[in-house]
Amino acid sequence: MRLLPGILFRYIFRQAAGAMAMIMMSLTGVVWIALALKQLNLVTSQGQDTWLLIKMTLLALPNLMALIAPIALLVSTIHVLNRLNGDSELIVTTAGGGTIWTIAKPLLALALLVSLAVSMVNHFAMPWSLKLLRTYIVQVRTDLISQVIQPGRFSNPETNLTFHIRDRDLAGTLLGLVMHDARDEKLTSTYLAERGHIVKQDGAGYLLMEKGHILRRPRNGEPVQTIVFESYAVDLDRFEAKEQTNEAKPRERYYQELVSPAPDDVIALRQPGLLRAELHERFSSPFYPFAFVLIAVAFIGHARTTRQNRVQAILIAFVIATGARLAGLAGTNVVALKESAVWIVYAIPIGAAGLAVGLMLMRSRLRPTSQLSIRIADLGATVLQAAARRLPARLHGTG
Repeated sequence: MRLLPGILFRYIFRQAAGAMAMIMMSLTGVVWIALALKQLNLVTSQGQDTWLLIKMTLLALPNLMALIAPIALLVSTIHVLNRLNGDSELIVTTAGGGTIWTIAKPLLALALLVSLAVSMVNHFAMPWSLKLLRTYIVQVRTDLISQVIQPGRFSNPETNLTFHIRDRDLAGTLLGLVMHDARDEKLTSTYLAERGHIVKQDGAGYLLMEKGHILRRPRNGEPVQTIVFESYAVDLDRFEAKEQTNEAKPRERYYQELVSPAPDDVIALRQPGLLRAELHERFSSPFYPFAFVLIAVAFIGHARTTRQNRVQAILIAFVIATGARLAGLAGTNVVALKESAVWIVYAIPIGAAGLAVGLMLMRSRLRPTSQLSIRIADLGATVLQAAARRLPARLHGTG
């Protein structure tokens, strides 16, 4: 009998961990396919190989792990508890003297592992992967001209931007380069150069043109301006549809970079709330696995007969848990605006877990016996005692 709690612990833990692994792989696969389809134009239209596409999409996954893992834990916990009740295993456990905490302990142990994994992803894996992803994005940007543009063909990397080269030598030098940029509503620029090179420096890419000239034609009807140059560099960031900053985004930073940014950090000077919100989101998100498990156990962890409908309890548990997570994300946005609202991101998961524990204790408490039932029980006991005293005498008289 001493082995029973340990066996039950391992049994529930193994069932929940297996279900979570399957759900985790399914959700990760769906997210990866969505990211791959979003970045498919890297292969189809920008001349990049399939391996680069796979690496870029995989590096984007850790950014979503802090959200995917607790949700997978929630779904697996609900599934396991519902299956245990359907197989009458919760009823047997309760009849054998087990409490609600007997069921909750292995699930909380799994929540602890998920919480540690989420913390590792938040503080180490996510910044590392996003920094490396940024490097690949720069590589794609710099390879846009050297790989996509074909000699003798007009290429349009984006609307109102056209490239043409006469030839490309073995070293990758662009010969007879023409670039027509009409994206500016006020000015149209045409670049003509004998040669062009791709130069990478400090994580940025530049198109270095040699021996050419620039034709600038204002849209307001002013005369065309001609500029002759021996060497002219164009920042390849200009080929992006949206302007990007060279400063690392909050999710790309490690803990020390969030707490002590550089004095000239643009984001820290202009939007310090973004760094503050990201920091507290990383520390508060590991609380959600515990909250999700406790919410699920509070609503579904009690033994019920198979005739009782559990669908309503399952839906309520899932809605409350996901609602708490959405409220936490909204609280993070509030923290970015107000420093005094930092407590919100911690109060939501801890408060949800506390309410779930309160509900568990309230349901586990035995209902007080009514006075009528006590009197009926006393009367029944008196009758049984009287019958027990008379029965031997009657048997003796009969003999």
